[in-house]
Amino acid sequence: LEGELHQFYTLMCSSLPPSPKTRSECIMVDVTKWPLFSLMGPQELSAIRKACVFGMSANEAIYITSDDEVYVFGLNCSNCLGTGDSLSTIVPKKLDFLSGRKVVSLSYGSGPHILLATEDGELFAWGHNGYSQLGNGTTNQGVAPVLVSASLLNKKVTEVACGSHHSMALTDSGEVYAWGYNNCGQVGSGSTANQPTPRRVSSCLQNKVAVSITCGQTSSLAVVDNGEVYGWGYNGNGQLGLGNNGNQLTPCRLAALQGFCVQQIVSGYAHSLALTDEGLLYAWGANTYGQLGTGNKSNQLSPLQIMTEKERIVEIAACHSTHTSAAKTQSGQVYMWGQCRGQSIVLPHLTHFTCTDDVFACFATPSVMWRLLSMEQDDFLTVAQSLKKEFDNPETADLKFCVDSKYIYVHKAVLKIRCEHFRSMFQSHWNEDMKEVIEIDQFSYPVYRSFLEFLYTDNVELPPEDAIGLLDLATSYCENRLKRLCQHIIKRGITVENAFSLLSAAVRYDAEDLEEFCFKFCINHLTEVTQTAAFWQIDGNLLKDFICRASRYGAFKN
Repeated sequence: LEGELHQFYTLMCSSLPPSPKTRSECIMVDVTKWPLFSLMGPQELSAIRKACVFGMSANEAIYITSDDEVYVFGLNCSNCLGTGDSLSTIVPKKLDFLSGRKVVSLSYGSGPHILLATEDGELFAWGHNGYSQLGNGTTNQGVAPVLVSASLLNKKVTEVACGSHHSMALTDSGEVYAWGYNNCGQVGSGSTANQPTPRRVSSCLQNKVAVSITCGQTSSLAVVDNGEVYGWGYNGNGQLGLGNNGNQLTPCRLAALQGFCVQQIVSGYAHSLALTDEGLLYAWGANTYGQLGTGNKSNQLSPLQIMTEKERIVEIAACHSTHTSAAKTQSGQVYMWGQCRGQSIVLPHLTHFTCTDDVFACFATPSVMWRLLSMEQDDFLTVAQSLKKEFDNPETADLKFCVDSKYIYVHKAVLKIRCEHFRSMFQSHWNEDMKEVIEIDQFSYPVYRSFLEFLYTDNVELPPEDAIGLLDLATSYCENRLKRLCQHIIKRGITVENAFSLLSAAVRYDAEDLEEFCFKFCINHLTEVTQTAAFWQIDGNLLKDFICRASRYGAFKN
């Protein structure tokens, strides 16, 4: 099939738009892996550009569309949807207050509370506020998004991070601000008093330029521009990586990472991961579920290198509401470890996922998103989408079928790859191989078009009556999967009026499972079925066989 594959590749290249330079930075992930998004139709899903699933049970979601509209839906615990009320909603609601604002960063707490930063550097907050984690100086619930302005006037926020009940913001000048719950010093103020409004984290960060921030449940970490890591807050499990388990009320440098330039840092519930610019991965903190990937469940008070035998790591993933860890290698392999669907995976386990986000969708508890997810742009088409788009396209087709005086445009390479019948047909000893137009007279236009479309899409959309004809074709062409699809369509569309015709077709095409289904339907509705025209117009032998079989079934007993 080398020649056909080359033709197929040429076809795909001709239909795909040019790839922008930033394509590799985009994430290809199916948001319907998170159950909340599974109710959305293709059109709604195609408009999503950024999304985040959050909440203690992953029952809330927020997403941003291509026209920068912000929508929310879900359970609405602690008014975390920001809709102005406490009502849950399964239908997405638009947050008009945020319309047109380009979202660059979003994070969520355990309450949950939400922080959202825009391209203009504005910071908005809403949701749970029992510890002043919204930064507005009160402990009143935030029922709708409110601009966080205290201490941040003339500051441009570029990144936000939430712990369980505390908040952090990073500005474009590298300043770190923190506020909210501070029982363990996670705000970094030098005390354990709650912080009602944003306060700059200073101490040894005073003259440093921070480039990244993250929060565990009650701990905080920051990376500065020279690759150093600083931590503060709760340290009972060693999640600050300082070599001890004492809480820190102000930032303290992780001396164990001296000499390494940390490029990315993430925090789990009570553990931390760091990735260096050389692709080395370090882990420390709580290890009850094996989330450090060390092969055991012992806590680690200092950073320990893991995955030393693997290739270069390019991305790491964790979030404060789970005990799950994930990493992606240079070749695209994705590993997971820690708490995975209730199991404790103590060593990094190779998955078949293509991105770390899928690990959290399928194996984290709760199945939240570990980051604000950015989708592909709408000009990108997958191979399957491109193939579907090219069906019946005269501009790229190299063959056409004529059925009932109507043309259907196709591509020989696709047909040969997808169907054994066509692979045999387009050989030198078949007349059809030399033709540009192939006449089809044994099947109707709707049936044959549906068959060809199936080869491009794997889907069939036909009424049950036409599906009978397609079942005939599938039987003739030995397309077993198509045969099963036809039977499924027929079963879904069976009625008293067409039941006996469908039974007749099932017998004719040797579809035993369908025959049994149709027969039982006819028996269950025997009086109505025997009064239809189809029943009395049927072949005499079939009618005789049906009556005998129905009698054995006990259908005629009083």
